[in-house]
Amino acid sequence: MPGYLAVDGDTERNDGRSTSPNAYQGSRPRSVRGRKEVGMIGQASWTSSVVNLVNTIVGAGILAMPLALSRMGVILGTIIILWAGLTAGFGLYLQTKCARYLDRGTASFFALSQITYPNAAVIFDAAIAIKCFGVGVSYLIIIGDLMPGVVRGFNEDAGGVGFLVDRHFWVTGFMLIVIPLSFLRRLDSLKYTSVVALISIGYLVILVVAHFVKGDTKQDRGDIRVVQPASAVAVLSSFPVIVFAYTCHQNMFSILNEISINSHFRTTAVVFASIGAAAFLYVLVAITGYLSFGNAVGGNVVAMYSPSISSTIGKAAIVILVMFSYPLQVHPCRASVDAVLKWRPRRSADSTNNSPSRSGLLQPPARLSTKPKGDGIGETRFAAITTAIIILSYIVAMTVSSLEKVLAYVGSTGSTSISFILPGLFYYKISSPESPHHQKLMKEDDDEDDGSDSEDEGLLGGSRLKSGPWRRKLLRRLSLALAIYGFIVMITCLITNTLFVVAPH
Repeated sequence: MPGYLAVDGDTERNDGRSTSPNAYQGSRPRSVRGRKEVGMIGQASWTSSVVNLVNTIVGAGILAMPLALSRMGVILGTIIILWAGLTAGFGLYLQTKCARYLDRGTASFFALSQITYPNAAVIFDAAIAIKCFGVGVSYLIIIGDLMPGVVRGFNEDAGGVGFLVDRHFWVTGFMLIVIPLSFLRRLDSLKYTSVVALISIGYLVILVVAHFVKGDTKQDRGDIRVVQPASAVAVLSSFPVIVFAYTCHQNMFSILNEISINSHFRTTAVVFASIGAAAFLYVLVAITGYLSFGNAVGGNVVAMYSPSISSTIGKAAIVILVMFSYPLQVHPCRASVDAVLKWRPRRSADSTNNSPSRSGLLQPPARLSTKPKGDGIGETRFAAITTAIIILSYIVAMTVSSLEKVLAYVGSTGSTSISFILPGLFYYKISSPESPHHQKLMKEDDDEDDGSDSEDEGLLGGSRLKSGPWRRKLLRRLSLALAIYGFIVMITCLITNTLFVVAPH
């Protein structure tokens, strides 16, 4: 990829070690010796990785958190928000562990499927592609729905100009902005637009907190539920909203591929910082928004404030937020579509011998290539897939005014799969003591024990889970528990959506 730093092959010795301690910009020694660096080393900073991941997590759904609290009660609702963040964060953590079994820069759901469940890889990637495509379309629909109101908020006479209050005009206009962003190969290239999106989120949070502090909504406030939830049915109806609010796992492997220092401490810190920031924002908006309106709160807390310039800017901030979040959905959608098109059935023996990680683990270390290999998608194929995604999403957004029913099922299956089920199943299988990939990785850890980075002994024991067999067993059991939890969440959400989203219509 063009944003990677090329490394001169002359700086490598025959044994794969660098002649300069800084040649790999802080990359772990293990990543050089045990698995080859494919293409060029990532150049994304820790900060940009966190910014992109937080932007992927926090979307317009943050404005529905007060409604979830009104149905669950303050205490139960807060606990569920934190629990959802914990389980989503554990899924991200398992992804960082799984990426260690693959060549540097090649981590993806497809690559892991090839060495775990090769014949199911196409199903996994198809689910991811459909989920990301659906979310991207919903962002375009939100833009079309909100912009006419934003225009009227700034100018009451704008209604006299037909196209300014036409949703199709705004969908088309904003597509012209997101198209060039969608053609960027690297996720790190979107860090500046993610910063703008996070500024929009910051404004929305400040707006909600400011109205709570001013107390200008007390006259419209309903009762407050602190402990007692409205009902079991109400809790179940809001549960999917909270669980899916942390979905960002489709971009985690891209972040792991692009981050410049891919030590276990750094990648785990990305997970902790991103999930922690999202959980804090969710709890803050949920509590302050709910206490502002009580049980009278609606699905979009910003829409409930009296018409003013500040609330109109808030609606514009939502538009900016979803606009810059659209490319973050195109990126994983494109990768998954490409994987689906490349997929061919293979025998299990072939998947063992020819898997992308096996070649990297068992073959002698090779010199780093100075030729960019990017994300493995050729220029023509990259352009064709991206163009198809953009055109199809535009057509759907222009012809459909609501994807509520479709997204309810797509979220129930796709989001739970990539957040809980796949990370759990992948790690449980690949970390099996009988797995040749795991055995080779453990041998590398033993060989390089003396030269390991001291910072790797950070969060959750770092890469030194090998120091205690019980830790490895515990992590495997927890990964299996996460996958089972994912299936339970999927079934619960499917039933909930059938009863409360589709049936009423």
